[in-house]
Amino acid sequence: MTFQSLILGPALPEILLAVLGLVLLMVGVFRKTDSTGLVGLLAVYGLLMALAVVGLGAAPETPQLAFGGLFIDDGFARYAKALTLLGAVLTLLLSMVWLKRENEGRFEFPILVLFATIGMMMMISANDLIALYMGLELQSLALYVIAAYQRDNLKSTEAGLKYFVLGALASGLLLYGMSLVYGFAGTTRFDGLAQVAAAEGGISTGLLIGIVFIIAGLAFKVSAVPFHMWAPDVYEGAPTPVTAFFAVAPKIAALTLFARVMMGPFAAYADQWQQVIILISILSMLLGGFAAIVQTNIKRLMAYSSIGHVGYALIGIAAGTTEGVRGVLVYLAIYLFMNVGTFTVILAMRQKGRAVEGINDLAGLSKQHPMMAAAMAVFMFSMAGVPPLAGFFGKFYVFMAAVNSGLFALAVIGVLSSVVAAFYYLRIIKLMYFDEATEPLDALSGTTMKVILIGTAAVVALFFLAPSVVVDGAQAAAEALTFASAR
Repeated sequence: MTFQSLILGPALPEILLAVLGLVLLMVGVFRKTDSTGLVGLLAVYGLLMALAVVGLGAAPETPQLAFGGLFIDDGFARYAKALTLLGAVLTLLLSMVWLKRENEGRFEFPILVLFATIGMMMMISANDLIALYMGLELQSLALYVIAAYQRDNLKSTEAGLKYFVLGALASGLLLYGMSLVYGFAGTTRFDGLAQVAAAEGGISTGLLIGIVFIIAGLAFKVSAVPFHMWAPDVYEGAPTPVTAFFAVAPKIAALTLFARVMMGPFAAYADQWQQVIILISILSMLLGGFAAIVQTNIKRLMAYSSIGHVGYALIGIAAGTTEGVRGVLVYLAIYLFMNVGTFTVILAMRQKGRAVEGINDLAGLSKQHPMMAAAMAVFMFSMAGVPPLAGFFGKFYVFMAAVNSGLFALAVIGVLSSVVAAFYYLRIIKLMYFDEATEPLDALSGTTMKVILIGTAAVVALFFLAPSVVVDGAQAAAEALTFASAR
């Protein structure tokens, strides 16, 4: 037994972040002068430290348990946490630029992001339905607040209230499903549920209804159809850096939690829940493809785009295999860089110092700011799935998983909806390169934003040179999840 596992155990990154969050809260309260910059910087360092602990330590060969078996540390959790932490770091850096520029600095913002990230990490490592719910609520409570961060802005307060009300409804569905599962299985532990499934010949009606309610609650958290209704309004109303955070870190955590729950305790019932996931995936892809076409606000367009991308990621879960989980993890890694880069451009959309969000405001961008236009074109082509950009590989791995599982119709619908979605991605490129601007956008300012924009564009454009860096890690993480559930 190592010194680390003896003292702090598998939850070391979460404990470090929790202690840091409490210390930063004290710093913010007792420091007399404005402390937003200091607290934000220390929060970024803390997240990087947690990322180093997660990423540099070798993943355990066998799952490590903590808190009486409620918390699990394995290769799958390490991979998902690394992506979540990276997403939190990048979006918090963008947020600090925005807070300073808009004079909205309050030290609570980075602390709320920190606590939301801890909740996401607990979700990823949940090994029990109660632990799952605790992590989910810790994340959600912080997100409700930062969605309504601009208290004097009607859209922001409406976004926060709408997210809170609908989130409470989703929590109710999730809790009801968990109650039914406990009532019919007699346990909330993931390994206990798996043993019940292995011992019984079939699934009882009550247990099946409970699983469907749990899927409904999780579908809300990933904004999958038909539980997507909050996403467009919240994406549009929330401050842009908050929207960027919403689109990346919580989405990664919720989708990996989705995979863990379906492929872990309920793996034996795959033939039952697979049909529900397939339906949700198809509806999400189709709605994300068609509804985004008529949008004029780029943040609403990105909301529908994210709904479509969730549909593609769910294809991997629907496959119900190690290959499918690998496809989901590769997709999420690529999705992280595409979205952070796109939201960096959206944050830079300003005319005479005033933030703008209209898609038509991007007209003529290539003539005014060719670097920003080129980066945006890379992100749009990648989201459309054009080879050899990274987005093509993300879709390739989930579609191949579906084909190898015999889900040919699902793969074909995925390809066709990608073609539909390509319309609105290409429309943005056409606006930037072939239309004339009515009023030019301001130049991209700030070293942080330039570094993030160039870095994410480089990763998306050059992914094809070394895809094994991501794919091999995703394969190991997927095997850690599916082999553990098979034992």
